[in-house]
Amino acid sequence: MAATAQEKKQLIRKGMGLVEEGLPGWFGTFADMMTLLFAFFVLLAAISTIDPVKLQNMADGMGKSVGKKKEIENQAMSLGDIQKEAQKMVEEMAVDPKTGEKPVEVTTSPKGVTIGISSDISFRSGSAETKPEFLDILKKIIPTVEKSYFQIAVEGHTDSDQLPKALQVKYPSNWELSGARAAAVVRLMISLGVGPTRLEAVGYGEFVPRDRKNTELLSSDLVQKYNSNPQQKARNRRVEITFLAPRGGPVGRTEASTKDTGDN
Repeated sequence: MAATAQEKKQLIRKGMGLVEEGLPGWFGTFADMMTLLFAFFVLLAAISTIDPVKLQNMADGMGKSVGKKKEIENQAMSLGDIQKEAQKMVEEMAVDPKTGEKPVEVTTSPKGVTIGISSDISFRSGSAETKPEFLDILKKIIPTVEKSYFQIAVEGHTDSDQLPKALQVKYPSNWELSGARAAAVVRLMISLGVGPTRLEAVGYGEFVPRDRKNTELLSSDLVQKYNSNPQQKARNRRVEITFLAPRGGPVGRTEASTKDTGDN
């Protein structure tokens, strides 16, 4: 027998009396868990460092997949493009018969795109005078410099060995030698047509080992750890040319950035 309208109203009032006001009890625990997860991911984002080159490559890849990447004629190269061009240059190079490795290495970091060149093929021992082989490599990099708008940092690095006393008259320590080598590369790049206002020269001596991890605290013991054999020392003797990511600005291609390259 169907319930009457009066009986339906009584059932509704009875049901409403059985339901507690407010949210169910489990919802409080769920909200606490979500808040903790949110705080955890915010903390991860705060302590992490973003590699702008990988970010640019990811954006370019996503643009291609959805068909939205548009090429602008005469635009400046992005950091992602610079990495690809540099990597292509390295792939075409022959392996050093002494070390079994290629003399040039391309890496990316939050700082930008770095082209590391072994000092053993770049400079004579204990000298800031460049070898002919280095000029050949530099000439391959210059076109990429000219097609980009990024600032260029030239960094000199040495191993931990102290210079012979005969050389200490000119270079009292590895600081002076690494700085002189960086300055020599800058002068060479200027002679090849790079604007001097885009360049900076820095000498680090032996204090930035090539294979040091970003999580490792720099110390004298760490420097010795990464200079404990001839192979490590050879890797540490290098010149690095870094295309610097913009500080605080967008990384990528913009129509405004292409106008800035008119003088280069």
